Amino acid sequence: MNAPTAVVGLRREREVLTVALATGRHVVLEGPPGTGKSTLLRSIARDGGQHVVFVEGNAELTPARLVGTFDPAQVLNEGYLPASFVDGPLITAMREGGLLYLEELNRIPEETLNVLITVLTEGEIAVPRLGTVPAGRGFRLIAAMNPFDAVGTARVSQAIADRMCRVVLGYQSEEAERAITTSVSGVEGWVTELSVGLARSTREHRDLRMGSSVRGAIDLAHLLTGLADLRGEDKPARETARDAAYAALSGRVKVADGVDRTPEAVIDELLERFWPADAPEPTPDDDPGKAEGPPPGGAGGRQSGRDRPQRGQRTLGRAELGARHERFEEVSPEVGELDEAALDAALAENAEAAAALLADLAVATDPVLRAQARRVAGRVFIRLGKVGPAKARGTRRIAPARGGEGDLDLDRTLERWQPAAASRADGRASRRPGPEEVVTRGWTAHRRAVSLVVDMSGSMQGLAVALAAVAAAGVVLSADTALEPGVIAFGAQVRTLQRQGVRRPPDQLVGELVALRGHGTTDVAAALREASVQLAGAVADERLVLLLSDCLHTAGDDPLTALGGIDRLHVLAPLPDVAAERAGRALALRGGGSYREVRRLADIAPALTAVLC
Repeated sequence: MNAPTAVVGLRREREVLTVALATGRHVVLEGPPGTGKSTLLRSIARDGGQHVVFVEGNAELTPARLVGTFDPAQVLNEGYLPASFVDGPLITAMREGGLLYLEELNRIPEETLNVLITVLTEGEIAVPRLGTVPAGRGFRLIAAMNPFDAVGTARVSQAIADRMCRVVLGYQSEEAERAITTSVSGVEGWVTELSVGLARSTREHRDLRMGSSVRGAIDLAHLLTGLADLRGEDKPARETARDAAYAALSGRVKVADGVDRTPEAVIDELLERFWPADAPEPTPDDDPGKAEGPPPGGAGGRQSGRDRPQRGQRTLGRAELGARHERFEEVSPEVGELDEAALDAALAENAEAAAALLADLAVATDPVLRAQARRVAGRVFIRLGKVGPAKARGTRRIAPARGGEGDLDLDRTLERWQPAAASRADGRASRRPGPEEVVTRGWTAHRRAVSLVVDMSGSMQGLAVALAAVAAAGVVLSADTALEPGVIAFGAQVRTLQRQGVRRPPDQLVGELVALRGHGTTDVAAALREASVQLAGAVADERLVLLLSDCLHTAGDDPLTALGGIDRLHVLAPLPDVAAERAGRALALRGGGSYREVRRLADIAPALTAVLC
């Protein structure tokens, strides 16, 4: 049994869960929202190389949805054959020897939970007309639940509780929550301290029956720095902190019964405790993370943190830009000037050449030209990205049915149809069941989390960067707003541009992406591991990574060893040579995905459509 890796603030719980799974135990994780139940499980599964089958527990989860059902079309034509059975999540996890993760265990109907009793005791399940299905060696049931006094929950029967170990999770320490907030938001210093302090204080306030989880602190850090940037503040003002706290915390806290106060009034009281109205404003020196944040440039042409070259990045002078691009002088006739009309004309004439020019202008030595190019790049590449795939909201999984809405209950449909067919006066041997004889049930969605991982090492120049930027725009624009994709850029180091589930303005995201080129080595494995870590916290049935790279690693581990926690990996290779094609195909094959080359802007839309739709 391998020693568990660290999880912030949950070392003991992780050790207990690791040993319980290794010794064949089934476990229920109990704790309030935001205490890291899903993150803990995903981390253990990733380290152990185990597949996780996710099931969202609610009152609509029937035994048939959990176990599976027969395909009605095949049964009507061929009868009840094993090949006609469509596995549900329970059977899928049992056959694969994976982990079945039941979210919200105490919201699942008792009749559905009773299905699990034999599975937990004997390691097998008997399915009518299918037979007995044994569980694979690694099969474990991991359930998560909120405390019993949460609204809409019920007690879990003793028959289930007696067959599972129980691990209780509480909120992490203040130090751990600061580390989590900094890691997820990328913000540190006094902003993190304020965000964590406010979130934690809501759990102890006498007028609140439920406080905020660490997710509130993370959102507050994002909103506080983002609002300050939007308002052009060198340092966030108290009014900005108040607006951010309202948005991040008011929906997460619950006022106690009988208390005549609003969440906003409680937040004002807590903010006064941490930041009195007459206190001096914090200075930029109080926030060591501010220099790396996203504030736009202020008045007087001052460069913003995003417009400055990154450490180790090579910029391009006018002479080199002119040698690389024949239309450079038309697009930038003078120092510090970018003619957008000339750029639009160049795009209309030769989109690939103009896109490559714009990508190189984003790392120009001229700071004014560089800043203009990055802002224009956001607009242009977003416009080009709009030709990408349809909304990638995840596929809808409906049990097979010939009519009506929802899942077809085959057994009940046959019970209704066969007697009616046998009693027909015309004596025909068979007929199709009528609408009144079809019994259906509800349906659920298949959710997918996507992480876009973009190579921005020294091998990415000109058109390759433009192709990556347009592909990034296509992925961001195609995403469901309820589950925003993560965007990660990498070379020798890994940098998160957009956290999983957190939305940034697409033009800012793309503008920053084209500015991240550098020299040196390429650590593909580190980027894939970071994507896996971020995907582990997403509530989804499938965790997908879209890698834009030549896949030729020059540092770190072999990328083929870094696929744990990733359900599917697709590779889009910009302008690949023979070696890049060989490496990309091997990585996509190992990741269970597809390999596609993109050599022109027109290649991006069909490539994204194929892998995301």
